Amino acid sequence: MTDRGISAADNGIRIRDAVHGDMAVIQRIYAHYVLNGTATFEEVPPSPEEMAGRREAVLQAGLAYLVAEVDGRVAGYAYATAYRPRPAYRYTVEDSIYVEVDMGGRGIGSALLRELIARCEKGPWRQMIAVIGDSANAGSIALHRKQGFHEAGTLATVGFKLGQWVDTVLMQRALNTGAATLPSAAEPETKR
Repeated sequence: MTDRGISAADNGIRIRDAVHGDMAVIQRIYAHYVLNGTATFEEVPPSPEEMAGRREAVLQAGLAYLVAEVDGRVAGYAYATAYRPRPAYRYTVEDSIYVEVDMGGRGIGSALLRELIARCEKGPWRQMIAVIGDSANAGSIALHRKQGFHEAGTLATVGFKLGQWVDTVLMQRALNTGAATLPSAAEPETKR
């Protein structure tokens, strides 16, 4: 990675930090999944402004929000967020990855997830969780498995979207030393 937040990947894929100007394309990519699939349980596509606000929240939390470019075109994006808001979860993040529908199978998701993991391992985080909409989402499950995630469980029929009940598959991967060591003494415990 360079100082400008850019890394090279295989197959002509360029991973970089997302910027505000990417948000309209990111919103369009995500809107397709919201309206046509079960990878996300949102049912109404958020506006580009809402997506920009979400990106800003990710950045303010010190986490990464990335895009993948192929031939100068944004072909996918990924980001990490806090897994849950309670203080005890502060060392656990959740990943999200979406690839342009006509760009699947080119390694874009893998390149994004590899870089997202690498970025998160530079911080204090110790676990990454994937909350995968739809147990039939074989592509996302395989992508995460390839990057060292293991299945932690399935929440059966917890969502209802597009006229069907939908499962959620939970996958997990250790970051850095995982639970093998305690957090740094310099990281204060939060009282709640």
